[in-house]
Amino acid sequence: IEEVGYLSTTEQLTIFEWSVEALGRLREAGFKLVIVTNQAGVARGFFDEARVAEVNAFLCARLAEAGIRIDAVYYCPHHPDGTVPAYRTPCGCRKPQPGMVDRACEDLGIDVARSFVVGDRWSDVELARAVGAEAVLVKSGYGRHALAAPKPGVDADAVVDTLLDAAHWILERRVRASS
Repeated sequence: IEEVGYLSTTEQLTIFEWSVEALGRLREAGFKLVIVTNQAGVARGFFDEARVAEVNAFLCARLAEAGIRIDAVYYCPHHPDGTVPAYRTPCGCRKPQPGMVDRACEDLGIDVARSFVVGDRWSDVELARAVGAEAVLVKSGYGRHALAAPKPGVDADAVVDTLLDAAHWILERRVRASS
């Protein structure tokens, strides 16, 4: 989706044109599709968890209208610098910590060693490393900013322009692995 900072309303949500095709190709190839997202806006008091659930449900509904089923959405409402005491905490679910991926693997029977984390931040790459998945950094969203400020010792397996490019890379990787 387009990056808008703290996404807090359904009106702010815009799905990139290539995302539906990308997710469709991955789904056709048998991949489970899971969203893991940090939602520090809850900890900072910008919106509540009900708003996060509303936006996530709207996103999944829009994708479903296009024939794409998201298997699960996990989010972390915590931030150690939050202003809401109940959410001002370091935790094991905030990316790059593995909590959300661990939960998805348990809930959905996912083999993380055969999985990919696609994201637009170094924390997504670090998450992939933390769980033993391959990491794809996309330049859309915050990705160009991430590339402009490399994080020492953190390297993606692939850097691509869009989610569609990531899907192509993943599918090629899968074909090579099965050869």
